[in-house]
Amino acid sequence: KKRLTDVLSNYWDDSLRVPKVQQWLFWYKIKKPPVFDTLNLRTTANFMRGYLQAEGYYYADFTPRYSFDTLKDQVRTSVVMAVETGKNIRIDSISYDLSDSALQSLTLSVAKDKLLKKGEPYNKQIINRELDRLVSVYRRNGYYRQTREDIYALVDTLDAPLLKLTLDPFEQLRLFELAAARKKQNPAWDITIKSRTGLDSNRTFPYYIGNLIYYPETKLSDVPENLMRDSSLKTWRQGERIMRYREGKFILKPMRNETYFKKGDLYNEEKYFTTTNALTRMGAWQSVDIRPEPRGKDTLDMHFFMVPAVKQSYSVNLEGSYNTADIGITNLIGISTNFTYTNRNLWKRAIQGVVKASAGVELNVLNNKQPNSDLFQTYIFNGGYTFVFPKLIQPFDRFKGPTSLENRRTLLSINAAYVDRKDFYLVRNTILSWGYEWKKKQNSFLYRPLNIELYNIEKRDSLKTLIQNNPFLQASFNEGNILSQSFSFLRTTISPRNPNKSRYFRLGIEEAGGIFGLLPGFNGKIYRYLKTEMEFRQSIKYQKTELALRAYGGLGYNYGGDTIIGPTMPFFKQFSAGGPNSMRAWRLRQLGLGSSNQSEQDTAFNAFRDRFGDMQLEWNIEYRFPLVSFGSMKVGSALYADLGNVWNIRKVKGTDPLTLFNLSRFGQDLAIGLGTGLRLDFSYFLIRLDFAYKVKDPLRTTNKGWMSFDNFEWSNTRPNGVTIPNYAIQFGIGLPF
Repeated sequence: KKRLTDVLSNYWDDSLRVPKVQQWLFWYKIKKPPVFDTLNLRTTANFMRGYLQAEGYYYADFTPRYSFDTLKDQVRTSVVMAVETGKNIRIDSISYDLSDSALQSLTLSVAKDKLLKKGEPYNKQIINRELDRLVSVYRRNGYYRQTREDIYALVDTLDAPLLKLTLDPFEQLRLFELAAARKKQNPAWDITIKSRTGLDSNRTFPYYIGNLIYYPETKLSDVPENLMRDSSLKTWRQGERIMRYREGKFILKPMRNETYFKKGDLYNEEKYFTTTNALTRMGAWQSVDIRPEPRGKDTLDMHFFMVPAVKQSYSVNLEGSYNTADIGITNLIGISTNFTYTNRNLWKRAIQGVVKASAGVELNVLNNKQPNSDLFQTYIFNGGYTFVFPKLIQPFDRFKGPTSLENRRTLLSINAAYVDRKDFYLVRNTILSWGYEWKKKQNSFLYRPLNIELYNIEKRDSLKTLIQNNPFLQASFNEGNILSQSFSFLRTTISPRNPNKSRYFRLGIEEAGGIFGLLPGFNGKIYRYLKTEMEFRQSIKYQKTELALRAYGGLGYNYGGDTIIGPTMPFFKQFSAGGPNSMRAWRLRQLGLGSSNQSEQDTAFNAFRDRFGDMQLEWNIEYRFPLVSFGSMKVGSALYADLGNVWNIRKVKGTDPLTLFNLSRFGQDLAIGLGTGLRLDFSYFLIRLDFAYKVKDPLRTTNKGWMSFDNFEWSNTRPNGVTIPNYAIQFGIGLPF
């Protein structure tokens, strides 16, 4: 009933609507209200009746009520439409009666998947979706010419058993009245899906795929019909596939690999769209248009008109950022220059080659209190090359081209980085990876069977001194390499019954050193660990607002136990919390570990207070709502809560046991932040400014970590004298989740 009430509010006649202009936040101003006219009540009732009938309420009654109120020189009218919906009509039976026997047989074979169910409420939208489903089934099974115009739903509202033959007109009238009364008390209708009569007989013939003709050098100005007749084009034939071209910029193989049908197949509209999307996603063509051309009685020749994308492109951009997300007390500003070069058609095979390079520096411009601080604090250089092959390159013939997989790609990349943290450390690393990416309907997969990461860490005097004073830092800066494989799965769905509900699920697994770690030559040189991540999101959109939910869990376990590189995960593979997208009441990487304050035992000038752990749990809930609009820019806000923390799962020498995950201490270790913020939505990007307060801080020594309303504080002084803010102001681009 609530849903009906909410939707019916949209069916008032325009002349009965109150035009309002948003002034600020929740304040509105009525602008030029229309003159009240009772005739508009009848129009409104008709609008509402049409909607309710579409929802299966055919016996609704409408009673309009209105009253007048005089205020100074204004006469105000209040209008209420009382609606008695009556009983919702149910579906009594569903049947299929198609004139073509082959179509009838195909329809009955998929009847188990029908959307119309006996006993379910009658709904025109579901009937339309059932008709769409059947047309989709037909077009996936060769019936190229079948459309929605060829079938319809016949709804029988009569009670046949009551309408027995009789010559007595009074008896006939009594039976009709009895049937109408029974229908109103227990309304149930029969639905039959039927074929329209008098249609072209070609619509009931299944079509088969004929020749496949590719035009990979189509120009935007080309007319497809003229290209098909152009005798000046060169021709390359390979079996039933033909390529017609001018200059020979492409070979046929990559197009063949991404075509999901062949000559002799029944026409399948699903494979038609899969092929169109796959060829477009390759990146070598900016647009792909596949045109079926009927030939003879039951053959479709497929013509591929493909407009090439710009082969080579590059971009240069300048980026600026803070090293933490707390813009109120951060002390580092980063500046970097990024260069990207893309070649979309290497060796005429639609292979993409991407070169990326960046150079950056972190400037210590705001931290004037730290002694011996220089303006240039960190130098960062990165470079890499990635090959994207439009197929799965592997030695197993069985899996070379499974037609159920979409967007199949092989990725080969090599990257190198150089990070010079002045006076503390110098890190050099090289990463080589080989992986496969593919999709299957709503599911995306990425498997990297080989990932090699080589690291070299040069510790300088300042870092060595810090490690002596803080032994727990030793594990973070142990030197080791990684030989791993990883798998990730991602699924995004929209509820079939409510398109305003969407869900997102991600699973990631990484295993390192499982085989190579057993070899003696790798002892003390490579990490051995298993890492897994899971994330779930749900979005529920209302008329103007949105409720967003998120749950995240990550766990990494170092099963090697090597005495040289340590028993924990490498710090660059560990988990952290805090910042603009995670536990927003804490600065970037400043939450945890557990309820231990060990990372704060040094002075306020400790530059290595970042916290990394082997385990993370986090829950987020956010209610988003609009505030005001300025032209194309929309200003919104949100109320949110973040819960979670980061822990270690293996005890490391010299560290506090409170850093370890312990179920009995889970309530004490749980951190909670509440906040709000502003979102400036420019359509093509969104700027976010969030404020969050630590409602429960596991490191707060008073009131078991909870905030106190009686003794409210904006900051908290730790036992060692370090002052930590109880809030954070975060700046972000895009939504947090």
